[in-house]
This record gives sequence, C-alpha cells and structure tokens, in this order.
Amino acid sequence: MNNVTPGQSIEIDCLNDLLTGECCSVRSLSEKNLMSTAPTRIRFVDKIKAHIEILDPVTWISVYPCLTGGVMASGAMHSSVHDYLMLFALFMIYGPLGTGFSQSVNDYYDLELDMINEPTRPIPSGRLTKKEALWNWTIVLAIAVISGIWLSIHIGGIRGLILCCSLSTGLLLGFVYSAPPLKLKKNILLSAPAVGISYGVITWLSANAFFSDIRPEVIWLAGLNFFMGMALIIMNDFKSQEGDAKGGMKSLAVMIGAKNTFLVAFVIVDLVFAVFAWLAWDWGFHYLMYLVLLSLLVDIVIQVKLYRDPQNGISFMQTAVTEGFGHTIGKSAIHEHNAFLRFSMINNIMFLINQMIVATLIGIKYM
Repeated sequence: MNNVTPGQSIEIDCLNDLLTGECCSVRSLSEKNLMSTAPTRIRFVDKIKAHIEILDPVTWISVYPCLTGGVMASGAMHSSVHDYLMLFALFMIYGPLGTGFSQSVNDYYDLELDMINEPTRPIPSGRLTKKEALWNWTIVLAIAVISGIWLSIHIGGIRGLILCCSLSTGLLLGFVYSAPPLKLKKNILLSAPAVGISYGVITWLSANAFFSDIRPEVIWLAGLNFFMGMALIIMNDFKSQEGDAKGGMKSLAVMIGAKNTFLVAFVIVDLVFAVFAWLAWDWGFHYLMYLVLLSLLVDIVIQVKLYRDPQNGISFMQTAVTEGFGHTIGKSAIHEHNAFLRFSMINNIMFLINQMIVATLIGIKYM
C-alpha cells in the first residue's frame, strides 16, 4: 500500500464505503481529497499568510475608487489629523474588513466549487481548515460591526445613520451572496444587483456621509457605479463558467453563452457612459462631457473586436494584463475571462479618470 497514489487511495476508500453500505458522495470524495493532499504540518507564518489570502487583498482595491470619489465630492474633508484618521478608518472598514469578510465567507461556502475552479485557494489546498476559515470571517465581522457602530455614533445624526445602514447592508449582502439558503450568487439576476449595491452604491454614500451631507450628484454617481458593477460581475463569471455549470449556478455565461454575455454587459457599460455624459453636460461640466464621450467611443471600438472574437479580441493588451497588472486584476486560463480582463483594464481606467475628475469638480462646487 505504500506505493498507492492519492487517486488510487480515494478509489479504494470508495470501494470500502460501498462494501460497508455507505454512500460515496461527491462531497465525501472532496473531503477525502483534502485529507490526502493537506500537509501534515503548516508553519505559523504560512498559516497567517493563508488567513490573509482568504480575505483576498486584491479585491480590496475595487472599493477604493468609489470611496475616494465620495470623499472628494463632499468638498468637506480638511487637512487635519482627525480627518486623515477618519479616512484611514473608512478605507479599513470597506477594504480589509468589509470586502475581506465577504471574500472569506465566499471561500468557506464554496469549497466544492473551488475544488474545481481554484484548487490553490487556502481551504481546498489544505492550508486552512473549514473551522479556521469560520473563525477568520467571524472575527473580521465582529471588528467591522464594532468599528462601524463606533464611527456612526462619532459622526452622529443622519450622516451617522447613513453610514450605519450602508455598512450593515454591505455586510448582510456579503454574507447572503455566498451563504445558504439564499446564496445570491447562484443566480445572476440576484448576484449582479448585490455586487452593484455593495461596490458602487454604499461606498459612494458612506464616503460622502463621512464628511458632509449627501450631495445630489453623488446619488447619481452611485447609480452609475451600480450598473457598471453589474456589467463587470456579469463578465467576471467567465472564470468559473465550468464549475458554475457543474454546480448548478445560473451565471449569464452558463445560460446564454459567451458572445451574448459580452453583448449584454457591453450594452449596460455603454448606457452608463451615455448617462454620465448627459449628467456632465447638465451639471455644467462641458469639457468633461467630451472626455466621457471619447471614452465611450474607445469602449465601443474595443467591444466590437471582443464581440467578434470573444476569446482572442484585443490580444495586444494581453502582455499588460499578464506581466503589468496581473497581480492587481488577476490572471486566468479561461480565454473569455482573459478577454474580459483586457477589456476591464482599459474600461476601468477610463471610467476611473472620468469619475475622479467629476468628483473633484463637484467637491470644488461645494467648498
């Protein structure tokens, strides 16, 4: 038996189960696979790294542009130690704590899918047990709730209430997105709006409320980010299309295919830029409107190339993705997901630049 491979060992265990009348389910196979591949001893430093990795630090960045825009649009942050500490607290709550919590919960409840899609993640690789992962997101959640309550009381009034409600909404959506029985991610019609609210709406409103009353323009920008977030999560599901299909997840890529998924997402993105251009004109930022329209034109050119060739479109950007920004936006072996990463890098940079400009102009207006 010393020469038996892990795969053969699983088959023998399964045969023993059948002989003893036990059911050899896919779940038990996954658990046995974890037991057979998990190292017997993991160094303390590696364990800490695994706890950080399950919080997925790369995803924290996604909320920072909206937080920054909300603060800038308030026009009320002062160059003081107090305000800088408040800004740091804001970034911690929605980054490592809020976003990290949702990522940790996702890994905890998605073990079976990650065995297929991302076997190197901390739990399926055996670097963390499910119990350790449970402690991870429980502790992070407790810190987020306590910090949020304290900051809401510190700010006070309607602004404090907005912060408290926004953070509570984000944490709740972060949990039910992955956790049964709701598990919003099982259906794109529920998961996309949840992502749009979590990453685009509550971030803008919270950041604005941190330093001032809610500006009317910020509500519009939160709405634009809601729909942009929906479009991006629709395409991001390409990375787990195989596992989603096997696990019964109703992502748009599974239901209507790659080309149609690109088409739906591109229509949403283009409408966001079109409304953005109209708002810029209506607010009196005419030069910004021309920049937004130029961004829309560039996007459409790229979208046509990707729609014609979902796997290899705009391949000239692949080097920038794999070597330049791969550690920030991720890498993928799935052709359609790689195409999405190439598109998102160009689209997100243009959208970010336009947002920072409009946030600055709004902030100056209220100073």
